Amino acid sequence: MRLATGLSAVLIALATTGSAYASSCTEQIATIERRLDSAGAERVTGKEPPGGPTSSGSDKALAQPPGGKPTDPSTTASVSGIKEARELIAKAKTQDKAGDVKGCEDTMTKAKEQAGALP
Repeated sequence: MRLATGLSAVLIALATTGSAYASSCTEQIATIERRLDSAGAERVTGKEPPGGPTSSGSDKALAQPPGGKPTDPSTTASVSGIKEARELIAKAKTQDKAGDVKGCEDTMTKAKEQAGALP
């Protein structure tokens, strides 16, 4: 009986810990990192991301980026904007690990603005 109680406590602790790491900010970080490691970001920066460009693997993803330009020119991606976004993501990861969800989300908002609309 004691073994079952102890095992239950361990499983509950693991389930609780796992959900703490899967915050909405963690998901935002992963999403923006995929964008910054995409073929579109490579076209902006001229550099292939470490490990090669990624793909979402989604059956809803476009085979090619849409043509045209963003309606708001301030959302155009730039090399410096992508670099700043990567630095902000590093900061957001630290905030997320520290449990600062609000700070992490605020930092991710800035990171998205800096990344701009990638092709």
